[in-house]
Amino acid sequence: MKAAIGSENSAKVKAVEDVIDSRLISLTALNAESGVAEQPFSDEETISGAINRAAFSLEHENADIGIGLEGGVVETDRGVFVCNWGALVTKEGDTFIAGGARIPLPAAVADRLLAGEELGPIMENYTKKNNIRKEEGAIGVFTNERIVRSEMFVHVVKMLIGQWEYSQVRR
Repeated sequence: MKAAIGSENSAKVKAVEDVIDSRLISLTALNAESGVAEQPFSDEETISGAINRAAFSLEHENADIGIGLEGGVVETDRGVFVCNWGALVTKEGDTFIAGGARIPLPAAVADRLLAGEELGPIMENYTKKNNIRKEEGAIGVFTNERIVRSEMFVHVVKMLIGQWEYSQVRR
């Protein structure tokens, strides 16, 4: 079986690799456009980005399943939160979605997001570290690395794969 993930981001690829059985499923990573803003700013936009990445990877790799993972932010009455969503699409036309962990961002970060900046560069400036989005991510910084970006996506991928497996059993 062949799976494709619509990202070459090491945190996202690692999340999928940690969940799938590489003896049964081969994985290809490719750079897929999300079709949404560089900084998704709602659940709906983040979900759309994940679905678009999954559909692109499925089609362009002629895979059995395509997986898209997208990080975004959501403004609430209680502040701006990180969010993450995933989608799994099948060659049969099924689409599964799942969302994950959320934590509020400090005002110093949230204010810059609200002013139109993207989270990745903000976090690099905030932490004075490069490649935050490929390493611990904002979630890792603000949870004292109790959970890092790849782990955040692992549980999303588990929910996607689980839904897909369940649908196979129910057919």
